[in-house]
Amino acid sequence: MTGRGGEDSEGMPTPLGAMDDAVESIGTTLDERTTCSELAAFACRHFSDAAAVDLLPADVPAAQQTPDPDLSRVAMAGSTDLLTPWTPHGSRPLSVRALDEGHPITASIDLSGLVPRRVMTVPLLAHGRLYGVLLAVRQGPAFTDAETTGTHYAARLAAVHLGHARQHNAVRSTVLSLQRALLAEPGRPHPNLDLATRYLPAGGSTLVGGDWFETVRLHFGRTLLVVGDVMGHGLDAAVDMNAYRSMLRYVASTDLPPHRVLRRLDAAVAEDGIRRPATCLLVQVDPARGTAAIAAAGHLPPVVFAGDGTGELLDLPVGPPLGTGIGGYEPATRALAPDDTLFMFTDGLVERRSEDIDESLARLAGLRLPPGAAVEAQLDEVLLKLDARHAEDDVAVMAARIRRRHPT
Repeated sequence: MTGRGGEDSEGMPTPLGAMDDAVESIGTTLDERTTCSELAAFACRHFSDAAAVDLLPADVPAAQQTPDPDLSRVAMAGSTDLLTPWTPHGSRPLSVRALDEGHPITASIDLSGLVPRRVMTVPLLAHGRLYGVLLAVRQGPAFTDAETTGTHYAARLAAVHLGHARQHNAVRSTVLSLQRALLAEPGRPHPNLDLATRYLPAGGSTLVGGDWFETVRLHFGRTLLVVGDVMGHGLDAAVDMNAYRSMLRYVASTDLPPHRVLRRLDAAVAEDGIRRPATCLLVQVDPARGTAAIAAAGHLPPVVFAGDGTGELLDLPVGPPLGTGIGGYEPATRALAPDDTLFMFTDGLVERRSEDIDESLARLAGLRLPPGAAVEAQLDEVLLKLDARHAEDDVAVMAARIRRRHPT
């Protein structure tokens, strides 16, 4: 029978059982605090009455001196009142020694004639990097060599997992920064349009996919509004999305009507041959004429909400997704009143499992928005009523309204 201290019924050290427990119970996630809590709990199960883990703000080379390390306590376990004499400040001398010397330091302290407390500080050291220190405290006999070895093993194992966690977070941060850069804000439309946009990753994740929106200023006060959706998720889809945006900006600068922009974009992507297919909706808004020229490549049609808050799903000819090289995009025109709000969106806004897409679109068009509300407020209302923040897919939405001209 094995008890605390790794001893069997005859009092002989048996660290193997504790080591097996360490492997199974420490580093179950990539969360630093969880790993530290698991290490402290392990120490209390096997070697100590109380334990705490203090971390350095960033890992440092083991050879680097740490005369005044900035340790932060992130986890405690057991009878934490025993840790009182060893707060992060009070434990610095032993902790610094453990960090500097790279091996466990043990000591015995007798406080006011009470039962001596035994303390062990163990550096969290792996692959030449220091991550912090484990503090283990107990009342009773001094720590044995077997207990010190077992604690050192667990601390090293935790340090390995802390290194993995920090590497994962660094890579994830780089990916997120790249994806955020790819999903830049759309260009500014002409000032004669009020515009609002939202991007919501699926499930509230911080990772983006292939959904996007864009605006391109054209001559004579017109603006081209764009919403697209590249197949798939993650960094690859985001990279392809950025390629589509770049090509679209170039083609749109020629001031072609939307259906011809789609034809050229489709041909260019098909010739390139390395991009994922994508759907796309283009709406060229002409405020002076109060019209919208529309073309769709495999994309869901827009909805127009009138000034009284009622919605209308537009009936459009829809061509194939971009990248097929088939073409076949046709134009459509719709009048836009000054009080009309045009909603363009990706399928994540409306699609639900086990529901026909026509029902999903009808639910959006059937919403009743507050009459006279600002574009931003209407967009937020739509997202709220459709519970878009819990959507099963990424959501990109763009809402636009012709800005009223005030008499001078």
